[in-house]
Amino acid sequence: MPLSRLLLVALLLAPLAARADDPVQELTISGHVFSPAEIHVKAGQPVVLQVKNQDATAEEFESTALKVEKIIAGNGTAIIRIRPLRPGSYKFVGEYHEDSAHGVLVAE
Repeated sequence: MPLSRLLLVALLLAPLAARADDPVQELTISGHVFSPAEIHVKAGQPVVLQVKNQDATAEEFESTALKVEKIIAGNGTAIIRIRPLRPGSYKFVGEYHEDSAHGVLVAE
């Protein structure tokens, strides 16, 4: 394989390798409530949220501040990649049960 092709392949795969090292924060939905309701992450570093929905019904993880909308099937799991954040608090809700499913991600 020519050197130019090897370089191109390496450049395309580099972001995938970096993602493997991103810290993972687990978040559970049970009884239409997020647990933990407050997640702390390192500012300036990407993070992966692994959201497990233990309820039988679907829920939508939504955050205007994080620019994320993701439906999690009942008894399902979803992976949500969060870009590096500036220090601050970022609210999120379960759109289908906003009265009980809410939380905050704190970047410090």
